[in-house]
Amino acid sequence: MDFSLTEAQNDLSALARRILGDQVTAESLGPHGSGGFDAPLWTVLARSGVLDAALPSTVGGGGFGLLEQCSVLIEIGRAVAPVPYLSSVVQAGSVLTDPLLAEKWLLPVSRGKAVLAVALGGSFVASDGRLTGTQTAVPFAAFADALLVEANDGVYIVEKDAVGVSIEAQSTTDHADAGLVTLSDTPGVALGDVGEQLRLRGTLGACAQQLGVLERALELTADYTRERKQFDKVLGSFQAVRHRLADAYIDVEAVRLTLWQAAWKLSEGLPAAADVATAKFWAAEAGHRVAHTAVHLHGGVGIDVEHPVHRYFAAAKRLEFTSGGATEQLLGLGELVVSPTA
Repeated sequence: MDFSLTEAQNDLSALARRILGDQVTAESLGPHGSGGFDAPLWTVLARSGVLDAALPSTVGGGGFGLLEQCSVLIEIGRAVAPVPYLSSVVQAGSVLTDPLLAEKWLLPVSRGKAVLAVALGGSFVASDGRLTGTQTAVPFAAFADALLVEANDGVYIVEKDAVGVSIEAQSTTDHADAGLVTLSDTPGVALGDVGEQLRLRGTLGACAQQLGVLERALELTADYTRERKQFDKVLGSFQAVRHRLADAYIDVEAVRLTLWQAAWKLSEGLPAAADVATAKFWAAEAGHRVAHTAVHLHGGVGIDVEHPVHRYFAAAKRLEFTSGGATEQLLGLGELVVSPTA
């Protein structure tokens, strides 16, 4: 495979970085413990063409694919931007292939006027097209206009205002961007057996965001150790500090390598479950180490929840456990290796 980024990836990445750099500030993010969904930023991303670039051409999108979407997600991670690009574009955009559903839901998403959430692995049971069950901590559910819900017989799309829908806002580690979803005999539109597709894309997308989070956290830490002095010496001149930074750099590159390998295979329609699990292992394992390195090397300010580095620490910890931590990925890889010969 070729690890070179495409022209579209470079262009989208540069555009997203410029917009997010201008729009995402300490003021827009708010104090520690606040957050949620940045609706104005979502609108700006739509107007700039970032949202529709990788949506189907049938709804006016640019028709780009998963690789371009990952490039955008990396930038969202770098900015710790509270926007539902992963669920609304990367996941929902891949399964809402019916023209009527695409026009109803993806077109508003491309214009920044709708949010779609994805609820996988809950207790939802479908009977005659009506769903009952619960799922906790569904990202952006509190702000969603519709939800893609995985039930016992496939995935359904459910409107927020449908009968029997209850969504209670919840707070996660880094942002109040989740919801407790409860459905009670709620009507939904069947999308088919696409749960695994949503799961693979969701896990891969979390890895892409984690790469952006860790990249930026390491940059902030390297900058700090070049300026901060200890015992009249620049902190970065100490061998132990340089070793810690070097280890963090290797970890970040491991996340990058495994992410793009998994993304390429998935985008090509090749079997990619093991590659996605490998990428998630590194996103979790390396995420833990790099996040703690960033805090430790910042010293006292590293534990200040109002310091910018804390946002990256909190985001990295949430993404570490999204879709399962490193140990769970290892167990899953073992099953993938054994199952073909079982």
